[in-house]
Amino acid sequence: MPTVGDRVLDTGLNALDTEATHIYLNYGSEATTFTEATSTKACGNKNFGAGAVCGSPAAGSPNGRKVTTAAITDGSVTATQTAAYWAITDNANSRLLATGTLSASQALTSGNIFTLGAFDVRLPGA
Repeated sequence: MPTVGDRVLDTGLNALDTEATHIYLNYGSEATTFTEATSTKACGNKNFGAGAVCGSPAAGSPNGRKVTTAAITDGSVTATQTAAYWAITDNANSRLLATGTLSASQALTSGNIFTLGAFDVRLPGA
C-alpha cells in the first residue's frame, strides 16, 4: 500500500481551510451533492465567509492530518427536522467539500438558532 505524505494530505484539506463558506445541518441521509446539502436535505446553516469555517491543516490523531471547524453559537434553523448530518460547502463555487455524521442528532425548530461544537475533519495516514 502506498504512503501519502503530509503535503499531499494538506493539499486536500487546504480546500476546507481556504474555500469553505458554510456548514449546513442535514436530515434524512448524508448529502452526496451540493444541492442536497444546501437545499433538499438542509435544515440549518451557518455562513462564515470564505476561509473562516476551518483552520489550517495540522497533525491528526492517531495519524494523518486534520482541520478543525469553528464552533457555531448562532446557526440559522431553516426547517423543523431532526438533523443528523453536517455538510461543509463552498457556496461561491457550488461545491460540496465534506460531509459526516453529527456526534448526536439535534431536534430543530424552524426560526430558532442552533449550536454546534468544533469538530475535526481528518484524512488518515498510513
